[in-house]
Amino acid sequence: MSHSRDLVGYGGKPPHARWPEDARLAVNFVLNYEEGSEYSVVNGDGFSETTLTDAGPPRNMKMRDLGAESLFEYGARAGFWRVHRAFVERKIPLTLYGCAMALEANPPVAAAIRDTNWDIAGHGWRWMNHFELEEAQERELICKTVASFVNTVGRRPYGWYCRYAPSVNTRRLLAEEGGFLYDSDSYADDLPFWVRVGDRPRLVVPYSMTTNDQMFYRGNVAKADDWLQMIRDAIDVLYREGASRPKMMSIGLHARIIGNPTRFVALERLLDHVLGLRGVWVTRRQDIAQHWINTHRP
Repeated sequence: MSHSRDLVGYGGKPPHARWPEDARLAVNFVLNYEEGSEYSVVNGDGFSETTLTDAGPPRNMKMRDLGAESLFEYGARAGFWRVHRAFVERKIPLTLYGCAMALEANPPVAAAIRDTNWDIAGHGWRWMNHFELEEAQERELICKTVASFVNTVGRRPYGWYCRYAPSVNTRRLLAEEGGFLYDSDSYADDLPFWVRVGDRPRLVVPYSMTTNDQMFYRGNVAKADDWLQMIRDAIDVLYREGASRPKMMSIGLHARIIGNPTRFVALERLLDHVLGLRGVWVTRRQDIAQHWINTHRP
């Protein structure tokens, strides 16, 4: 098995992160851009994706679902621009988990990203299950994704994050491609950590399913203030721990979820709260990875 389990990690004694300017907490906002690349009849899949939309539980319609398609379209047409404006106006760095097909389908969004200093992490050619792919197909799609980003947003991805979970081959294939600094296909820690791929070290910058706007659908969070309080509670805990052992925190966003006005107010309040904290490094995922590579050698 190329993915052995590690239940020990830092063994309760994590290293001092030594974030820039002695920050107690590194915070990374991630916008998942998937709209237009999801499973759909239009894309030849035989069904329409309804996961992580306001449609509720998956409907499993064996035909084209125009309602589901339009729920995804909202993220691309309206939600993205609301989120984009919030970060650009506040000059807050952001990481984009981008599906290459989605960006190819929306040139105005790709152009807007090209004009920012956001870093890009590959989120697959499509918003699809990599753990179902054959090795040769996955290798081809990783290479295709990298080339696509260069064309649409003018820069390659240095990180990678599959939909939910990688295949047993993903990490090795990323290492073989040669240009990736890290992957985020783990939820196992509050700090980056090193693994081995073959005889070489590989950096993992873990992500979070919890401090994530998907909790509006999966965590019985209904109101914007409920989600905001949950995220602020996490910040408070990690900030307090950071007095002696600084940590990192990922906050996952989706254009069709947090970009809806019923929830967007929570993001605005969260951004302003984070900007008001001293000793917090709000940064891109690429910068966290590069800092760890420079400061904490494997």
